[in-house]
Order: sequence, then structure tokens, then C-alpha cells
Amino acid sequence: MQNFIFENPTRILFGQGTIARIGQETKRFGEKVLLVYGKGSIKRNGIYEQVLASLKEAGMDILELGGVKSNPVLSLALKGIEIAKKQNVELVLAVGGGSVIDTAKTIAAGVKADHDVWDFFTREKSIQDALPVLTVLTISASASEMNAAAVITREEEAKKYSSRSPFLQPKTSVLDPTVLYSLTPAYTAYSAVDAITHALEGYFNNAEFEDSTLQDRIVEGLIKTIMENTEIVLKNPKDYNGRANIMWAVTLAFNGLTTAGMGAVSFPAHMISHALSALCDTPHGAALSIVLPGWMTHTLAHDPRKYARLAREVFSVRENDDGKAAAEGVRMLKSWFASIGAPTSFRQGGIPETDIDRLAGNAFGLAQTWGLKDYTKDVISSILNLCK
Repeated sequence: MQNFIFENPTRILFGQGTIARIGQETKRFGEKVLLVYGKGSIKRNGIYEQVLASLKEAGMDILELGGVKSNPVLSLALKGIEIAKKQNVELVLAVGGGSVIDTAKTIAAGVKADHDVWDFFTREKSIQDALPVLTVLTISASASEMNAAAVITREEEAKKYSSRSPFLQPKTSVLDPTVLYSLTPAYTAYSAVDAITHALEGYFNNAEFEDSTLQDRIVEGLIKTIMENTEIVLKNPKDYNGRANIMWAVTLAFNGLTTAGMGAVSFPAHMISHALSALCDTPHGAALSIVLPGWMTHTLAHDPRKYARLAREVFSVRENDDGKAAAEGVRMLKSWFASIGAPTSFRQGGIPETDIDRLAGNAFGLAQTWGLKDYTKDVISSILNLCK
């Protein structure tokens, strides 16, 4: 295990009824808040009213920006930046899932920048300041509620890129498992896939590949917890303990805990899946359920030992040969994705096989930005061909 600093300053308010406390939390950081949310689901399920009531009780001056879509776009964030600057907004409150939170983070950073906020995502500039961001989580998937990352798509160039900075770390996040009761089966499945992929990217793509027993066991435990409880809530969407277990496990899967001490970590499966979202508008979790098994199949041939461990620890595979065990583990993970209703092929995701060259070119551009030198366009094409 390498030397590391682990610091996660996000304050978590977890449990039923905690939304009522968001007003007092926002009050700690200012009086004028920009409320960011999606396309209206929070108004249908009553969350909007709960948040608004709490903010008004705290005496907050509220501005609103709705309309965030899955695979959030830069143009809406730019609109939010303009509003926040003109109205002297002091903080940003995201009420939604990862797309809403990432939009709020982009706005928070853009308000403090004297240049194009996209420069943060191309890595041409680093974030030096941002407005405080708080969240009320309504979809557990990205862990953006407790990490320092943001992802946004620049539509005109079809580029889905990410930025990371301690200034993007939410100050407070409210996690009430009951808000997940209204989540559709599809997005329940996509959420599980996203969280599992977050955990596995760190599991496979770290500098301590051979000496990471503690972190491996944390990841394996989180994955089993997410899988078991996803099956429970798909049968009973209002199972509180099932939703609570998922909500907290998903957050822990990508808040820095699982990769502490692991050195440099890369996210090639996310890199490739971003191309599907940018060019085909495939939901992020669906893109990952298509890409991850193909990426695993491509990479396990180089060294199947860690893949074999996953197969044995998570899927109880009893094959002694590492190569065979690894392949069986990938098959079982892909089968589980299918069992919960997530697509596992281009055909199921509605993506034409003829798009592979275009997708590979798009992903290669991001690979260069992220410094993933082993991922040439040809390598990415080979992986995508395993996803057909």
C-alpha cells in the first residue's frame, strides 16, 4: 500500500426525513441559492415541495434552474453560470442525481472563472475556486454527492469530459433512501451498474495491483451488497433497508475510500462509455453495462489473476485455472447485468455496429486528454468489437 492522504469533507445527512434539514445547511454558506434540478420528476414525487419548504423556512432567497437531462450538457450549465453571476448567487443546491450534481458543480466553478469553463474539462486550466455546492440526492449512481468530480457534455463537439478539484466537493449532501422508491426499474439497474463499474475500475486499474488485499475486500463487499440489494428493490421498490444499503454502498464505491493507497488509478471503461453517451445519448449506466464486459474480456488475457479473484470472491466460481475462472466471472457479471434489465450489447442498446469507428475516434480523443497512452484508436476499436 502506498502513502496517501484521505480527506473527504462532505457532511452527510442520511436517513428518512433528512430533506427537511437542507434549509439550515444551505444557510451556513449564504442566503442566495441557485436551485438546480432535472426535468420535473422532483415536482411529481413531492421532493421539490420538501426542499422548497425547508429553504423558505430558513429564509433563503431562491433562484431556479431546471431542465437538466441525463448526460448533462454544457449549454445549460452556461445558462446557470450567467444567472448566478448576474444575480450574485452565493451557493448552488443540486436536487437530483449525478447529472444534476455535475451541472451544479460546473456552474459553481464557472462563476468563479474569468475564462471558458470548458477549459477545466480539457485540463487546460485548473479550478482555483468555486461556489459552495450542496446536494439532495434522488438517484444513487455516480457518488458525485461525495466526490470531487464532475462530468459534462459539450454538445456541438459531442465530447463528454470530466473535471476534478477539491473545490467541487459538496459541502453537505442529504441522502434519504425513501426518495429512491419512485426510481424506475431501468434507472435502478443503471445505478447499480455505474457503482459496480466505479468500484471495479479502481480494483483493476491501480498501481498496487498485487498488494491490495484490504481494498480488494472492501470493493468485493460493496459489489455484493449492491447486487443483493438491487435484486431486493427490483422486487419491492419500497424496501427501505434495500434502498438504504444501495444508497450508502454506491456513495462509498467512489468517494476515495476504495482507492486510498492504491496509487494512480485510471478509468478506461468509463472513457470508452463516454463516447456512447456523447454520440448516441446512451444513458451512462446502460453504456457501462455494454462496455464493461467487453473491456474486461479484452484486458483479462494480459493477467487473469485479479479477474479470477473477483470471480471466486463475488461469484463463488470454483475453477482452479485463473484464465478459465476469469472468463467465467466476466460471463456471470454480464449475465447479472442482463438479469436486472441492463443492456449488454450494441443491439440491445440501440447502437449500430457501423458506429464503432466513430465511437473509437471519439473515445481516443478523451484517452489523449486523460493520458491513457495504451488506448490507441485500434485498441478501443478492438474492445468495442467485443461489445457487439
